[in-house]
Amino acid sequence: MSGPAAAGVLIYAKNLDLLAQFYAQILGMRELHRRDEIVVLQSAHLQLLIHAIPAAIAAQVHVSTPPAKRENVALKFFATVDSMASARALAAQLGGQVFDDEWQGPGFVACNAMDCEGNVFQLRAPADAV
Repeated sequence: MSGPAAAGVLIYAKNLDLLAQFYAQILGMRELHRRDEIVVLQSAHLQLLIHAIPAAIAAQVHVSTPPAKRENVALKFFATVDSMASARALAAQLGGQVFDDEWQGPGFVACNAMDCEGNVFQLRAPADAV
């Protein structure tokens, strides 16, 4: 893709490298760009910017192990994966979680998930590839 992305999501991270690795692996994205404070990940359909929380603020943020779910936010993004079962296993390995409650949409199955810092997002998989 040349030029600016048509759409994307920015996520603030306490641990920039860990969160970038989580999303790169779960969503099959490649690293497009990196600076000290930001990692830009790209797939055919989504650009994801992982931005480090400024140090003074990050010092006040606690991420537990396992992370506490942070779902009371105004926005939640979704992304599509090839297999919900594969995403569930990989998320657990990377310190996140794909929750058990699934629901059907037109041609897909959806499920909420949580990254390794507790941010909630939604995964979708083709209905025939759960």
